[in-house]
Amino acid sequence: MVALVIVFAALAAMPNLLSEQARQSLPGFLPNKALTLGLDLQGGSHVLLEVDAASLKEGLSKQLVGDIRLKLRDGKIRYQGLRRTDDGAVVTISDAADTEQAVTLLRELSQPVNVGLFGQGGQVQEFDVTVNGQTITMAASQGGLDSRIGRAVQQSLEIIGRRINALGTTEPTIQRQGVDRIVVQVPGLQDPTRLKALLGQTAKLAFRLLCDAQPQGEGGTVPLDCEEMKERGNPNLPYWVQTSRSATVDGEDLNDAQTGFDQRTNEPVVNFRFNATGAQRFCRLTQTNVGRPFAIVLDNEVISAPVIREQICGGTGQISGNFTVEEANDLSIVLRSGALPAKLTIVEERTVGPSLGSDSVQAGMVASLIGFAAVLAFMFVSYGLFGLFSIVALMVNLLIILGSLSILGATLTLPGIAGIVLTMGMAVDSNVLVFERIREEVANGRSPLNAIETGFKMALGTILDANITTLIAAVILFGMGSGPVRGFAVTLGIGILSTVFTAYTVTRMIIAFWVRRRRPKAVPL
Repeated sequence: MVALVIVFAALAAMPNLLSEQARQSLPGFLPNKALTLGLDLQGGSHVLLEVDAASLKEGLSKQLVGDIRLKLRDGKIRYQGLRRTDDGAVVTISDAADTEQAVTLLRELSQPVNVGLFGQGGQVQEFDVTVNGQTITMAASQGGLDSRIGRAVQQSLEIIGRRINALGTTEPTIQRQGVDRIVVQVPGLQDPTRLKALLGQTAKLAFRLLCDAQPQGEGGTVPLDCEEMKERGNPNLPYWVQTSRSATVDGEDLNDAQTGFDQRTNEPVVNFRFNATGAQRFCRLTQTNVGRPFAIVLDNEVISAPVIREQICGGTGQISGNFTVEEANDLSIVLRSGALPAKLTIVEERTVGPSLGSDSVQAGMVASLIGFAAVLAFMFVSYGLFGLFSIVALMVNLLIILGSLSILGATLTLPGIAGIVLTMGMAVDSNVLVFERIREEVANGRSPLNAIETGFKMALGTILDANITTLIAAVILFGMGSGPVRGFAVTLGIGILSTVFTAYTVTRMIIAFWVRRRRPKAVPL
């Protein structure tokens, strides 16, 4: 069984010595996964993102105003003075007799959310509803905001993953950090500007009719039921865009978006396709507004404002805006991936060059070799032949660690290399416990075979105690840490498990073969 474990570990570690083409040509029953070098070893881009709470509140209040309007309209309750606040909305009921019914209807908009650790802190309402005469105020509760931020982070993780994977990069790291932050690491990507542009776009697309009146330059009073937006790339060119829901088709109804080229101008464009609902709404919008201009709006910026020449009922369309090929490709990626639920701001960014990464790999290899040589010298000087046996077990230990990390598809980082170097010292430490116990048994007059057997048996409890306590620390590091700390914890945890196996089982098997063959009269310690 020990031999089978060693052979399997060797097969699992073998792909790390092969090229990508050779790994793909391996038979299906053989492991073909190799370790991926982390950002600090092969270079790449690192970005720390944070959910913009202000934009989240703004979106929440906009949605709440629409929901309140719909609820009161369905309940046939007249109202006045419906307006947004920083974290909610305020409405005044026209007839005092309808106030109680209105409060009942609006409370239905507030859903209970779980708060506290793992959602065990009870439930609170998403919105706090207060009444002052005929005025009803709805404000997002702290628990409701925290729940919204948590959902926004979780949804953003999935969307960011789809965007980055569409770039064709290998093994990106995308994970949550704290309550409202996301860490993105893309090994091998040396263009942080493109990565930031890709991640920074909320990608909320809309097709909206322009107002009949348009600004004649800077300034001017925005007409009722309109809002001002700037042209993308030209903030000096404003547009007045209708806010009516009936004059808008959302990009949420997009099915697909692909990069293409305009047949007339040969310029890069983005071809899009609606789902059935979006196609129907877009057809209705264009059918009733032939001859009028409409704006293609992305993240509250006008990309272009073409005139509707004829109704468009095929569910497909084209976005043009003097794009480069790369800009058109990135826009199609973010549209396909979906819109982020809230704006993400960049808190930290850094780029590791490939030369620095290769220096880190070399430094890690040198440190590992020096550590291995130092351990080998110490064990041979201290324990002679048995010390060499422990070095063989240590080599098996390293093989098992490498094979296990390859099977898991782990990413090797500098902290991971540190975990391997630390494991080398801990592995022979277990052998030191065994060998010292054997020396004690020999000093007490036991025969060589009896001393070896008793030494392994009596040292097992101490080996388990020492390694289990370290394993607990590794589990806590993995659970509470993030990024490099987790990489160190994974490597350390696997190293501890393989250490217990090799230091006790493999070393004991090697010594058993030696005893059976040599029949020693004394223990060479």
